Amino acid sequence: MNTTELFLIAMTIILGVPYLIWRVFRTDYWAPLVVVQILTGILLGPGVLGKIFPTYYATVFAPPVIAALNGIAWWAVMVFVWIAGIELDLREVWKQRRECGTTAAFALGAPLLTGCLAAVGMLAWRAGWMGESASTWQFVLGIGMACAVTALPILILLMEKMGILREPLGQRVLRYASLDDLAIWAVLAIILLDWQRVGHQAAFLAIFAVAAWLFRRLMARLPEMDRYFVGLIWLAACGYGADWCGLHFMVGAFLAGAVMERDWFNLERLDGLRHNVLLVVMPVYFLSTGLRTNWQIGGAAVFIAAALLLVASVAGKLAGVGIAGKLLGWKRGDAWTVGWLLQTKALIMIIFVNVLLDRHIITSETFTALLLMAVVSTMLTVPIVAPRLKRLTP
Repeated sequence: MNTTELFLIAMTIILGVPYLIWRVFRTDYWAPLVVVQILTGILLGPGVLGKIFPTYYATVFAPPVIAALNGIAWWAVMVFVWIAGIELDLREVWKQRRECGTTAAFALGAPLLTGCLAAVGMLAWRAGWMGESASTWQFVLGIGMACAVTALPILILLMEKMGILREPLGQRVLRYASLDDLAIWAVLAIILLDWQRVGHQAAFLAIFAVAAWLFRRLMARLPEMDRYFVGLIWLAACGYGADWCGLHFMVGAFLAGAVMERDWFNLERLDGLRHNVLLVVMPVYFLSTGLRTNWQIGGAAVFIAAALLLVASVAGKLAGVGIAGKLLGWKRGDAWTVGWLLQTKALIMIIFVNVLLDRHIITSETFTALLLMAVVSTMLTVPIVAPRLKRLTP
């Protein structure tokens, strides 16, 4: 078979298998389609089915097919992160700055600390977790931030499912998560700071600041449909500039969206674009993420590391939000609900650790452990939060 035929077989598998599992087994309550797609990628990858049927993996996911899938995955995730940047509403956060700042600081700081401690424990336990290009501080900070991340797009999806997205509780949680979303990309830029290319990075940021000012003036004068086209051109240019200077194209994608105003777009159309990206191209990214899993250190070690990271992440997040709730005088039980909602990780954390893997800050074994942690923590959210919300409903 030629590359085109193999690519179309791969796309049939990527779109068909997760959908069938999701629909036939009705996993939506505990595993949204996004999570099923990631888990399917793990099962179809070299670590599971590739070991059982090596000929299947070598044939269907041949290097030319993987290269084509990677191109789609890169653009899909860039557009998705760009939309997430557009949707940040910092003006509303500013109005509630004391509550939002306090909650976001503790919700991020506590799991960051426990995650860093877990990373130190992993390094003390055995070799093979830290990437070849990483300094110890980069690895520890990267793992800590992965434990602290909240996945804003998936959080929106889950709250929409539970019927609280437009309720006061849902809007509060979105404000807290928005600040944490900003912190994720700021910390990633620090981790990726390359002193040998710091001149390039400073030049990119200086040029970006001027270009963003000019871009905003142009966008304010354009009709809405033109803003989508120009915005996508801007996205590609920013992604190139960030990757050229060593900051990674995902940092550029977030910056490209963050300097844009949500009010420039009709919210229903913007939501439609996000849903279409999730439907049409993001499955390729989710499955390609699963295909990168690796168990070479040993299956038991990877699962033990994933469990350690899960405990560090959940305990840190709940403790941080609990402290914030006491300081702010929340009602009894609010901190527990908010903490579990902010525990949602799947998408943004996976993007974050993909960048760490691309830059050789973590190994593929660490990536696998973090991926398992992200999937499990996201699957826990709805089963834990939904019953409590039902009890609170009059």
